[in-house]
Amino acid sequence: MVLNSNQSNEDTNFTGDNLVMSKINSDEFGVLLIAHGSSLPYAEETFKEIANKYKVLTDHNTEVGYMKVAKPSISEAIKSLSDKGDINKIIAMPVFLAPGIHTNIDIPIILGLEPKETDPRCPDGNYPDNHYLSVIDKVTFNGEINFIDCIGPDPTIIDIINKRVSLAIKSSKKDINSKTGILLVSHGSRLNYNREFITDIYNQYKTQTDFTVGQGFMELCEPTISQGIDKMVEKDDFDRLVVVPVFLAPGVHTTRDIPTILGIIDEENLDSSDHHHSHNHHNHSHSHHEQGHFHDHNHGHDHVHGDNVDFDGEILYTEPLGADDLVIDIIKERIEKEID
Repeated sequence: MVLNSNQSNEDTNFTGDNLVMSKINSDEFGVLLIAHGSSLPYAEETFKEIANKYKVLTDHNTEVGYMKVAKPSISEAIKSLSDKGDINKIIAMPVFLAPGIHTNIDIPIILGLEPKETDPRCPDGNYPDNHYLSVIDKVTFNGEINFIDCIGPDPTIIDIINKRVSLAIKSSKKDINSKTGILLVSHGSRLNYNREFITDIYNQYKTQTDFTVGQGFMELCEPTISQGIDKMVEKDDFDRLVVVPVFLAPGVHTTRDIPTILGIIDEENLDSSDHHHSHNHHNHSHSHHEQGHFHDHNHGHDHVHGDNVDFDGEILYTEPLGADDLVIDIIKERIEKEID
């Protein structure tokens, strides 16, 4: 069994259909799209949609494999790829926005490859018996596994953010010309990669818009969400805030944690069986619009968000990036650079 972790072919300048025509040969290959996995069904639905759109667009032998929690596991997805045909190569792409412990350490180990760096959680690499890396199904594949980079701060993401912001403003109860601030929210990571990713997206976005723009991390990094809002309020005066979770798929973080931090839902009264956005809290009303739905948070009083951040205005909370066609285009471009 030969397992290799290869980098993208940087010498290739072809894109789109030209790349497909000039690079594909007769070798059989499969595509493995790797997701984290969530205890909620919404994330799984998103990644199924991403995979289905990708398969329709490319006709590649493609499976989604989840790192943990959801099914199929990475090893099960690889088995499904192998069962569909005689393949000698798998192009494995982590469908994550930013690199981090999962993409640089956990997933390579699951694939049987060398991690890209030392694990800060367990520097000696000897994981406890109850750690999920100690109990994973072993990957068995008689061929090459080419593990490529995740999505990263691709400029196309700005176009998706613009879509989310535009739809949110259309759903607003305030005048279309009301002064608006945009907060980009990311998860945060023990490593620097997530901060670098969202900061790159933030820097790209703020140079392309007239809105007041801020960024915040849900956990592990600063500025926190409340600190990010505070900095925006100190810098400029606006009465409508659009919060864009720069996540690929909905999950506990986007449907419960971030809305709770924003004061959109009350965690104490949240029905544990349904973390999706359907909870009214005090004066909060909800407005549904076209492809996504937005939390229309109208304050009748000063409301404290997290670390004593006051925002006396409307908060609109958008959907994550999701299975947008532009996300599929990014994945297609990255994978086709690896086909030879």
